[in-house]
Amino acid sequence: MNANERPAGERHVESNGFDVYFNRFVGFLTKHGISVFGTRVLAVRGRTSGEWRTNPVNLLTYEGERYLVAARGHTHWVRNIRVANGGELRLGRRIEPFTATELTDEDKLPMLSAYFKRWGWEVGRFFEDLPKKPTDDQLAGVAPSVPIFRIS
Repeated sequence: MNANERPAGERHVESNGFDVYFNRFVGFLTKHGISVFGTRVLAVRGRTSGEWRTNPVNLLTYEGERYLVAARGHTHWVRNIRVANGGELRLGRRIEPFTATELTDEDKLPMLSAYFKRWGWEVGRFFEDLPKKPTDDQLAGVAPSVPIFRIS
């Protein structure tokens, strides 16, 4: 399998019309130095083109470590970051290069729980089978479909 392919059964929630405009708005604010609930513009080199690709993301801080959680699943930025092993986080003019380490499914639960507590109102709709306040068992059940990267 090459870097452009996604294995069968991997979850990927596509953006709808509202998401596109919301992401553009949040990305515009973040690009101009205004973080909305911890947002950053993620910049990662494309896995085939090598060109910078950008996307607004929620940067999670948990116990002093920082994480990128892919609530939409195995998206393009996830596949790009796996190949590039890092990228940049941008907020206004501030650019922070980073390296990324993907977590195993067994290590994801605390970060998923913290992520849902902070941004469940925004990302909960990407998880049709989860209630508004999911239990740890429910989050453990979706962990394989949610890539999480520790950044440093």
